[in-house]
Amino acid sequence: MKLHTQYSLKAFNTFGIEQSAENFVAVSSQIQLKEALSLKSFEQKFILGGGSNLLLTQPIKGLCIHIALKGINVIQEDDKTVLVEAMAGENWHDFVCWTLEQGYGGLENLSLIPGNVGTSPIQNIGAYGVELKDVFENCTALDRNDLSERSFSKKEAQFGYRSSYFKTEGKGQYVITAVRFRLTKKAHQINISYGAIKEALGDQETTPQNIANALIGIRQSKLPNPAELGNSGSFFKNPVITKTQYDQLLLTHPSLPSYPQENGEVKVPAGWLIDQLGFKGKRIGDAGVHAKQALVLVNYGAATGQEILALAIEIQATVKENFDIDLEAEVNIL
Repeated sequence: MKLHTQYSLKAFNTFGIEQSAENFVAVSSQIQLKEALSLKSFEQKFILGGGSNLLLTQPIKGLCIHIALKGINVIQEDDKTVLVEAMAGENWHDFVCWTLEQGYGGLENLSLIPGNVGTSPIQNIGAYGVELKDVFENCTALDRNDLSERSFSKKEAQFGYRSSYFKTEGKGQYVITAVRFRLTKKAHQINISYGAIKEALGDQETTPQNIANALIGIRQSKLPNPAELGNSGSFFKNPVITKTQYDQLLLTHPSLPSYPQENGEVKVPAGWLIDQLGFKGKRIGDAGVHAKQALVLVNYGAATGQEILALAIEIQATVKENFDIDLEAEVNIL
């Protein structure tokens, strides 16, 4: 465990923002993590995962602890299902690919989502009709206050739309070290409810691997690769509004898409709202909105976090003015 000072974080955030940590250490074991959390010389400690859901607008003060715990293990299995544990520092997409190579089903719809395993429950990541909670069994976490280890069940994780206990009540208290997933070995719970998936599959068999391949193709055609164009995927959450408000908006915007919710409310696509206001492809300096997906803000090379944040605030204000809808950032802004 080596301590670095004034350490560049450009390679540790998918926006590619040039920002630094006053002090930085990468931990590859729970022992090292506990040692780092115990360092009394640093009052502030920031936990950094894959940096895929983070917009850095300022330097990180105190100590930045990068979670680099690795390992994937099968904990138990029977004829139908398998319980797989992945350590927090595993790359999410690499882990999904590993499960598919083993013939396991459940994560195929979550292919190519950037980030690491440890942060996936915090955000309750989701795509194409599937959320992490659908395959989550439990996770192990360290309490930052007393360094005790605790297991969280699905109920205790309190999953919501792009949310969890770790993002609400327990925010800042726990560091997730490993996550366990209940996956299928046969009789896979296939979800191809999104039309684009069926079209991309064509006549292919609906196996987890084929679905993953189709979704990877779809995502690559619409979303920029962070390695080539800095971004954090979807910058805003899709807002959920009342049925009354949706019906009123239909009077002036008859083509507004909708996704009815179980509680009677309606989810509307944030990307559609942003696109209608002419932001798709807009660029201010090196901060911009992706030309193919209005929900994705991008760094064309040298944008600062403040510049990208200013663009996000402008989008929020314009959406509010025109649709009376509050857009909430999905990305964590520091």
